[in-house]
Amino acid sequence: MTQMASMQSTICIFSLFLTLHFLSPSLANAYSSTPTSPDTICDSTPFPFFCKSLLPNNQSSTIYDYGRFSIHHSLERTSNFLSLVNGFLRLKYGLSQPTIRALEDCQFLIGLNIDFLSSTIQSIGSTNILQSSQAEDTHTLLSAIMTNHQTCSDGLQATTPSSSIQNALLTPFYDGNKLYSVSLALFRHGYVPQTGKGRWLAQRESVFSKNGHLGLKMSSQEDRKVYESVSGRKVLQTSVGGGNVKVSEMVTVSKDGSGNFSTISDAVAAAPNKTDGSNGYFMIYVVGGVYEEYVSIAKNKQYLMMVGDGINKTVITGNRSVIDGWTTFNSATFAVVGQGFVAVNITIRNTAGAVKHQAVALRNGADQSTFYDCSFEGYQDTLYAHSLRQFYRQCDIYGTVDFIFGNAAVVFQNCNMYPRLPMQGQFNAITAQGRTDINQNTGTSIQNCSITAAPDLATSNGTTQTFLGRPWKQYSRTVYMQSFMDSLIDPAGWIAWSGDFALNTSYYAEYNNRGPGSSTASRVTWLGYHVITATDAINFTVSNFISGDDWLSATGVSYTAGLT
Repeated sequence: MTQMASMQSTICIFSLFLTLHFLSPSLANAYSSTPTSPDTICDSTPFPFFCKSLLPNNQSSTIYDYGRFSIHHSLERTSNFLSLVNGFLRLKYGLSQPTIRALEDCQFLIGLNIDFLSSTIQSIGSTNILQSSQAEDTHTLLSAIMTNHQTCSDGLQATTPSSSIQNALLTPFYDGNKLYSVSLALFRHGYVPQTGKGRWLAQRESVFSKNGHLGLKMSSQEDRKVYESVSGRKVLQTSVGGGNVKVSEMVTVSKDGSGNFSTISDAVAAAPNKTDGSNGYFMIYVVGGVYEEYVSIAKNKQYLMMVGDGINKTVITGNRSVIDGWTTFNSATFAVVGQGFVAVNITIRNTAGAVKHQAVALRNGADQSTFYDCSFEGYQDTLYAHSLRQFYRQCDIYGTVDFIFGNAAVVFQNCNMYPRLPMQGQFNAITAQGRTDINQNTGTSIQNCSITAAPDLATSNGTTQTFLGRPWKQYSRTVYMQSFMDSLIDPAGWIAWSGDFALNTSYYAEYNNRGPGSSTASRVTWLGYHVITATDAINFTVSNFISGDDWLSATGVSYTAGLT
């Protein structure tokens, strides 16, 4: 992610109108199954004029019919956009390596969008009724489509400014963005319930034991013996949550050749493709050691569980950076897309250093993914919570500028955040959330975490300012609740990105935090900043914000469902 934002016009009054209009609880009920003119329907979207030019105007239909039409049209446009990108990649002559990499990112991201749109079409079919979990899943996919599209654009803008490629892709990009936004708005107003969900003030401790070990249900006694012998830990038979984590198969990675594989990537390649998790996780046990490799969990490698020997014992490390010609997206040491991924007891590093600017340790675009007792180490852009639904528990995150960023729906719970010493003249911003559309169900929720200075910052005797976050995109959304903030946090709390960009349209909130840096007395006075009550904070809990009750139990990771 770059330090500069592309400015967007016509923000304040119109955006505030949209905010109020879209959050109206009566909107979905008003449109429901009643035939309505395109003009009326389109007025509820962020791009009414584009919407009216898109929808058939010679008849009245229901919001469901309009939504299906728009999503089908989105799939057609996306396929055409992919063909255009593929054409540029076939003609690589004269293109710089960073430009080629940005186009390859687009190729990958657009491919995901085709999958997501196809899945959406299959889900809604001809039905006007979805179960709440189905509606949430589809809402998540449509939100991720916009994120993928924006990521493609960001990469191209950073690597090919004022180029023929930019000019050729400009119109398809902006039209695609409007089309996805209209599709998302129509779906949300038609299918997504406007009422709260989940249990209030609930807590759940799942299938980790009191001493923090996984309860595993192994597929064979042989697997159990292997696990116990290589890890030195006993696999528990009972658990607080009343069940065990189901494991279908286990392999071991060891650098000395004593395991099934000597590299993590080879173990990932051996995992089965396109599993649904019903038979349990494919477990990769990574023996302690430093693994200098770039690991990628592809979209067809689903329900993998990777377990190491502990933070700073099992270490995966790389040093790619934007300065060295990589895009932010593909600078990651560890990248995961496969649904249902779980990682436990692992450190992931990017050692490029502060002078190399954007350099990602983890990039996560895996739906319903979980990281427990892991550490992420970098400087600028350490943890890229890119898209979809994610959960982090008891993790350590080190960085400087925007070191937790992206546009996932993500909850960090009981984690430690360690701002480090940045380059001279830089400030620290813990978060840079990337929500671009008011209808996306994304944001960063930080609950019961601890923010203290990393050792290099604590002993620097300098004047580095550290902020809770800044608005990377128009509708940036970040909430800190029930967390400890040490004195390193600047009294203003938050810092602008560029001028008044997104200060009125973002949503930044704090609830019941503690520590010397938690006072809200001198916080920013932006329209988008709020000190909230439990009534609002409950919306950003595991149960409500990422529907964690539906999927976290299977991971074996303990979690608090509501407020504590």
